[in-house]
Amino acid sequence: MTATITTTGKTNEKPGDMPAWRSRPVLIGAAGLVFVMGVWLIGGLFGGDSTTQDGTIYPISRGPLTIHITESGTIQAREQVVIKSEVEGQTTIIWLTEEGMHVKEGDLLVELDASKLEDNRVDQQIRVQNADASFIRARENLEITRSKGESDVARAALDFEFAVEDLKKYVEGEYPKQHNEMESKITLAQADLEDAENTYVWSQKLHAEKYISETDLTRDELRRDRAKLDLDTAKADLALLEDFTYKRRVRELESDVEQNQMALDRVKRQALANGVQDEADLKAKDSELKRQNEKLAKIQDQIGKTKIYSPAAGMVIYATTGQDNRRGNDEPLEAGRVVREREELILLPTANAKLVNIKVHESSLKKVKIDQPVRITINALPGKVYWGKVAKIAPLPDAQSFWRGNPDLKVYNTEINLDGELQGVRTGMTCKAQIIVQQLEDALFVPIQAVIRVAGKPTVYIQRGGKAIPTEVELGLDNKDYIHIVNGLKDGDRVLTNPPLDKTSNGHKPELASVEDSPTAPAQADTTPKSNVPSGDQTRSPDAQPKQGRQHDRGQEDGRAAGGPGKPTPEQIEQMREKMKDMTPEQRKAYRENMQKQRSQRRESTDGDEQK
Repeated sequence: MTATITTTGKTNEKPGDMPAWRSRPVLIGAAGLVFVMGVWLIGGLFGGDSTTQDGTIYPISRGPLTIHITESGTIQAREQVVIKSEVEGQTTIIWLTEEGMHVKEGDLLVELDASKLEDNRVDQQIRVQNADASFIRARENLEITRSKGESDVARAALDFEFAVEDLKKYVEGEYPKQHNEMESKITLAQADLEDAENTYVWSQKLHAEKYISETDLTRDELRRDRAKLDLDTAKADLALLEDFTYKRRVRELESDVEQNQMALDRVKRQALANGVQDEADLKAKDSELKRQNEKLAKIQDQIGKTKIYSPAAGMVIYATTGQDNRRGNDEPLEAGRVVREREELILLPTANAKLVNIKVHESSLKKVKIDQPVRITINALPGKVYWGKVAKIAPLPDAQSFWRGNPDLKVYNTEINLDGELQGVRTGMTCKAQIIVQQLEDALFVPIQAVIRVAGKPTVYIQRGGKAIPTEVELGLDNKDYIHIVNGLKDGDRVLTNPPLDKTSNGHKPELASVEDSPTAPAQADTTPKSNVPSGDQTRSPDAQPKQGRQHDRGQEDGRAAGGPGKPTPEQIEQMREKMKDMTPEQRKAYRENMQKQRSQRRESTDGDEQK
């Protein structure tokens, strides 16, 4: 037979106990199981079906019942300045103002080690100087490139202009001149030829008349032949000029124009490319210089941030004291400690308003609403009660809870604003917050262990005529200790707080009822002394039970305290709880099966003794 019960919440805490959220992974996994083991041990050793033993009967009577959720939390300032380390990476605290001191705006709060940053600044200054020299060299090279490019382009343009002029000069100047000279030579040669021919004709006549000698005639003939040859030569030179020299010279000059044109374009492109390259190099060197200067400025800024000054007046509170330790880092804030970038160091409250930061388990989340009243008790201020309201519920679970050993744990950060006078309340104090979920002025309720499940239905056993009668009930909300009975019981019924778990009259196998049978997820136990509950909001406590019920419960408690037969003492229960804290889910399952087996063996042994 397997019996299970599901409960959520905290047991009573004393001032100085571990914060509830720190022990939540253990409580979630083990609190319910420890309670089940206690019920098994107590129930089995009480004798199961007996309805006559002391402490197993709970007489029902109507009375007030408060449904609430209790969580431990930390007092924080509602309005505060959070001082964080802005130095990159990790650095060491070399000086720290004392906690609790009142500081003025501009006072030094924290000084971090800047020796490494100072070394980095010297190295960076050298890099800046090198980058500046490279930038100046690139800038001058650009000017040289631009000047040389302009000179090359001007020279190439001049060559091109001269080539064009040479072509024009030849076509329009030299060639016509040479052509005219050739034609003049031809004309003169023709005139000389005519003159020579005329002279030769007259010389022939005179020679025939014997007026001149043969020599004179021969001379005139040679002169005629020379004139004829000069004319032929002049004509040949003109034809050569027109047919060959002119065309070749024009083509040469046109080629020079084209070559100089291309050279000019080439020089322009080369000058442009060199200029662009040097401009890009200058921009790169300028960017590098700016980047190195920015690094230097950043290092100087980081050195300035190693000294943290107060931005406002207030009392110094270390972040490790003023906030719940979400990352599980127990190292206090002190000189010599290494801190991370963006790590919170100091809190400076700027107003007297306070809030409580708690973590609500997901099983209780649906019960918590904005503006619900909350009762706060502070460990450092015993006997005082403060009130507040739920102000904020985180929409997502706290991510840090996944790193505390239980990835299945999901808790939601919840803020509670404190009301009224807060004299003596200081940031960082540990407190308990009772969120009042529901107040029932006239309700029937039974201890939560009195409800079991039979055939999947919540059932209680009523004592009538010396018999235990199973009765199906309709459940309301619970506060872990007591559960509201909506329907199925009446005032005056006597309910077994230790119902039988081994057999029923209808043959169904019963199980301990889970508080999941209630309409919402389970709340936590009411740990508030009656004297601290305000008038009209009192939770049903043992002192508020009917006289007979108080006597039975007191007898049961006395039996446990005295270590009566079969009853585990508080020390034994605490040992069981401590033992299960370090167990894995598989180990808890094996431990539960082992306890169940031992219980069955004890029952068999008891049944055998009775038969004998």
